[in-house]
Amino acid sequence: MMDQERLRVYLSSLEQTPSPLIEEIEAHAAANFVPIIRKETAALLKTLIALKQPKEILEVGTATGYSALRMCEALRKDGKITTIEKYEKRIPIAQENFRRAGEEDRITLIEGDAAKVLATLAGPYDFIFMDAAKGQYLAFLPDVLRLLPEGGVLVTDNVFQDGTLLESRYAVSRRDRTIHARLREYLYELKHREDLETAVVPVGDGVTISVKVASGGKRDK
Repeated sequence: MMDQERLRVYLSSLEQTPSPLIEEIEAHAAANFVPIIRKETAALLKTLIALKQPKEILEVGTATGYSALRMCEALRKDGKITTIEKYEKRIPIAQENFRRAGEEDRITLIEGDAAKVLATLAGPYDFIFMDAAKGQYLAFLPDVLRLLPEGGVLVTDNVFQDGTLLESRYAVSRRDRTIHARLREYLYELKHREDLETAVVPVGDGVTISVKVASGGKRDK
């Protein structure tokens, strides 16, 4: 059987050396326990953005701005990113990182709870990246799909819950059982909706890639 950790390390070694700012953000995240996307997830995101060429990206969960800046590396010159973050201590750090990267004109950070902010947005956003509270993904989905046009791409990170998703709910800690159940329900919903075509990809801590299709489009095949 393939050693997944050795494979991850090898694939990571193939990546180009990032900018000094990106390396600094990675080091800060490691030292301060800030959750950021893994390098292999960043590579997948950038490839999808290069393929889709979105003009408007919505990110749910900014943290310190790492994933938004990685997406900017593949974003078209006239592209824009709107990102949502509620944790007050991380917001000024993200804004400063955007300024230092020279991307403050392409990235707009909205402060507030994602559930409330999403309800106020008009969209459309042709690419949406969700990397926030895993237990809220299902609650976010109706507004996210409202904001996503036909042909739009939804990418969701951390759907494997550090690998515990495969375990029985009784095998995970009591405090994680609600998230465990909601993530399983979220994955089921993505895979069974008639307006989405979804792949669950074992990259990083698990990523879903969904494309919005015409309502009932799967039945018409």
